[in-house]
Amino acid sequence: MNLRDIPVVTVGPGSQPKESDEAQLEYISLPKEMSRYTMPDTPEPEDVADLTGARDAMAWLTDALARYTPGGDRLLADVSGLDEESRRLVNQILGEGEVSIRYVGDFRAQIQESVMAGVWRSFYMDNDDRITHDLIEVADVPCLVRLPAAEILTPAALASVEMPWESMNGPAILTEVAEHAGKRNGDSPPHVINLSLLPLSEADLAYLDTALGLGPVSILSRGYGNCEVRSTRLRDVWWVRYFNSMNTLILNSIEITDVPAVACAAPEDIAETRERLAEILEPYWSDVA
Repeated sequence: MNLRDIPVVTVGPGSQPKESDEAQLEYISLPKEMSRYTMPDTPEPEDVADLTGARDAMAWLTDALARYTPGGDRLLADVSGLDEESRRLVNQILGEGEVSIRYVGDFRAQIQESVMAGVWRSFYMDNDDRITHDLIEVADVPCLVRLPAAEILTPAALASVEMPWESMNGPAILTEVAEHAGKRNGDSPPHVINLSLLPLSEADLAYLDTALGLGPVSILSRGYGNCEVRSTRLRDVWWVRYFNSMNTLILNSIEITDVPAVACAAPEDIAETRERLAEILEPYWSDVA
């Protein structure tokens, strides 16, 4: 057979005949991006030999990671006094990881996870968005997230929230939230209400949103898709939404726990952070690593 005898057939959207009901073949969109660990971009060793501020900060971090135990106290260092060059190097070493946190309450803060799990950078801001304190924290989650803020709303107060006539199943969900939040103590396991599996209308969701309100903590975890976590006005009650890589909501839930697990660094990941930091620091300060 000659190559010229082989018929050319076009493929792809629009190339195939339509079905009898006029339906057309649709393709699933491919994922857009996925976060992964990459080694921070750092300067040549000879360029940082005199940056004692950065060296001291990394010496503290190395020691803190060695001393940290899962479930133990968070370890914090105030690096607000670093000189500009040292701060720039610390920024390069720590980088930006997957989790970002905003705290808006009696004071304001922006928190960013580093590229190494369990190492956080916390910036406390004044009313003009100027940084007043710059902290490095070693913890599964920054201290502000678990800060025992004053309860604005009590479980008993949920019963007094006015219910719109369009809402049908929202009150039952609110009753479940009040029950588990009211009896929760430090040893209570997390309680998850999967809203995606329940017959809830837009009016129900709006009713729950209004009743629970917005708390001081907002968390965004970026990975294979995004996860948004926000605190409510009721202590230990969180609203968690998962989106796929096409930014489509795939899981909507209310979690009653101290902090949802998705926002916390896993103990094994923090242990791995010690190794990663040592690899980064070895060419610069081998005695610190």
